[in-house]
Amino acid sequence: MNPDFPLWLRASHLINFVLIGMLLRSGWEMLSSLPRLWWNNDCAPGTEWLRFTKRKLPKEEGVYTSLMDETSLSPLIGLPGRENIGLGRHWHGFSVMLWVLNGIVYITLLFATGLWRRIIPTSWDIFPEAWESFKIYIGFGVPAIEHFQPYDALQMLGYTFVIFILAPFMILTGLAMAPAIRSRYPWYVKMFGGHQGARSLHFIAMVLMSGFIVMHVGLVFMVHREYNLVHMVFGDVDTARYAQAFVIVISTIVAVTIFWIALSYLTLANRPLAHKFLVGFTEIGRKIFLNWMKPRSATQNTLTDDDISKFHWTNGLPPTEEESAEWHEAAESDWESYRITIGDDTTGKTRDITLAELRELPQVSYIATHTCMQGWSATSRWSGVKLTDVLALIGEKPEKAKYVLVDSYGLAQKMIDDRPREPFYAVYDLDTAYEDDTILAIERNGHPIETYLGAPARVRVESNHGYKHVKWVRSIRWIEDYKQYGDGRGGTREDSALQALNGRI
Repeated sequence: MNPDFPLWLRASHLINFVLIGMLLRSGWEMLSSLPRLWWNNDCAPGTEWLRFTKRKLPKEEGVYTSLMDETSLSPLIGLPGRENIGLGRHWHGFSVMLWVLNGIVYITLLFATGLWRRIIPTSWDIFPEAWESFKIYIGFGVPAIEHFQPYDALQMLGYTFVIFILAPFMILTGLAMAPAIRSRYPWYVKMFGGHQGARSLHFIAMVLMSGFIVMHVGLVFMVHREYNLVHMVFGDVDTARYAQAFVIVISTIVAVTIFWIALSYLTLANRPLAHKFLVGFTEIGRKIFLNWMKPRSATQNTLTDDDISKFHWTNGLPPTEEESAEWHEAAESDWESYRITIGDDTTGKTRDITLAELRELPQVSYIATHTCMQGWSATSRWSGVKLTDVLALIGEKPEKAKYVLVDSYGLAQKMIDDRPREPFYAVYDLDTAYEDDTILAIERNGHPIETYLGAPARVRVESNHGYKHVKWVRSIRWIEDYKQYGDGRGGTREDSALQALNGRI
């Protein structure tokens, strides 16, 4: 056996191959949900630096929602495909957690066994030697086998870059897109050029990783494959086993490809079951790494009025008169007849409040960046009342209350299985509801909230993605168990798009 290729190394290599494919395919599903990339955080129409759609954006705000821009990937390409952004995000989170764990085990064993010297250069001579290898490759030649002990200089530089620079960079830019991190440490996100900068850099890193994989797999078969394949399969140096190794490697690649595609079709065959499993698994990561991060938009000084966006996307359109005559009547009265019902579903107690009463409560104001789970973002100054101050208007928290439910005068854009649309709602656990930056906003950038953004009142939950931010608020209620409402997943986007109740990433 060759000590340079122990079993743990070969096993982690295979696991990485499986997981990186899942990561890429779920990432493509996420990108297809908003197939545009920006460097500027307001995502203004026509300012994309790259797009994967022929659709042109209208310049007017509030007439084109991000769901209208979604494209459908085949399950052969995306995980799972067919406009399932929620499940795509869950598969991405699932794969990330296992990929990082596999990477930690790999690096730990790499240094524990001393095999790090096979990858990490220990001499500056690596650069002229790598240049010589590059010249041979670019001339369609192959360096002699004696240069591969176990890798040649150019391979060593490539592996060091991918393992210790590119992979961590993908993790860091991925984390920068999490609202829990953005609302707690806005300086970290701004370091990457904001949410869109992080998203674009993450995409570029994905392209580099994909290119490396294609080149790496190609060179395995093109450069001394009789040695490479035996090393990979048997950890051996006996080239007499090359044919056997070749068959095993090809069979493994085919089997893994079938597994990737099967995951898509199995997910689509029972989406609620896949949602239950994936959200349960990924919630482990959210509980450990994100739930303790409390937003502090009101006290941060990273974002200023100079960062306020000139353009703001939306998801969802204001209710039509057929959908909510009451909301339209309130709008015609300049919101004088507008009412929000504050309730306690555990006792049946309710109270209606007016917009004027909301303005009499203590007001808070902060600058924050809104992010949609599809990928767009916009920075605004939001002003309003803490959600807990609104709930206090009917007294102390009921003993049985474990969640807060907010619903809307507006309807969901679409429902699962294309059933009739229902009123939009979202549920928050008590920790989220009690966060200082969870407010009922009534102003944006110093003026009443625009109609398309939720006038006259909308919820802001800065630690979560935008699907938790209910617009055109109709009621705010204490509840005991969210499973008794809707499809029992904790919100309209959880029910219809199979998002997670916890929208912190």
